[in-house]
Amino acid sequence: MAHNGFTEDTLALLQRIPLLSGLESPVLERIAAFMHLRSVGRGQWVLHKGKAGDQLLFLLTGQLQVVDVTEDGREVGFNFLKPGDYFGELSVIDGLPRTASVVATESSQIAALPRAQALELFYHQPKVAEHVMNRMAHAIRVASDYRSILAIPNAFQRVYALLHKMKTLAPGGLIVIEPLPTQQAMAIMINTSRETVSRAMHTLQKKGVVEKDLKRLLIRKPDVLQRAISHLDF
Repeated sequence: MAHNGFTEDTLALLQRIPLLSGLESPVLERIAAFMHLRSVGRGQWVLHKGKAGDQLLFLLTGQLQVVDVTEDGREVGFNFLKPGDYFGELSVIDGLPRTASVVATESSQIAALPRAQALELFYHQPKVAEHVMNRMAHAIRVASDYRSILAIPNAFQRVYALLHKMKTLAPGGLIVIEPLPTQQAMAIMINTSRETVSRAMHTLQKKGVVEKDLKRLLIRKPDVLQRAISHLDF
């Protein structure tokens, strides 16, 4: 459902969005006046590929995933969106239909800014425009990485490559994936089955390469994980 009426708490959420963080309070308040809030449940579609794109959207709370559907009807998942992310900017800029779909992987709250106000933001706020350009460059690089992963013939090795791609360095020197996507979500991302992801993860755990820790995955042997991408007998 969608509604207006931004509270002080919601404005605080907007201020934590990197795209908007440098805006002065009066500018941010004017933008908020045009926004609509929308709550979505897990599994609910937020955007559909091919539909008109007349809003710039911001994720305030929850988690979303960008999904595409191939010509033969298979879903292929791409990057996850976390609080503070924005999406839908391509259609806002060129006025063409959405290039991918977005689905909620958990209950989420979204703020939608109409296209006219979003374009005004891009045209009149240089820092915002710079951020959008950097974001597009990063998206192109990420898409290239995922295409490389999908080109790996062996499904187990695609799982290993995906984990290697998602890992980050946490405080204390730990190498982690946090939050760890569901096995179904990972399966969609690399065009395989959930069962295959489960077996590949079990293999890594058995060899002590990874360790589950609540909602995160600890990469205990990152060098071995990297070697596994090209050597099945790691």
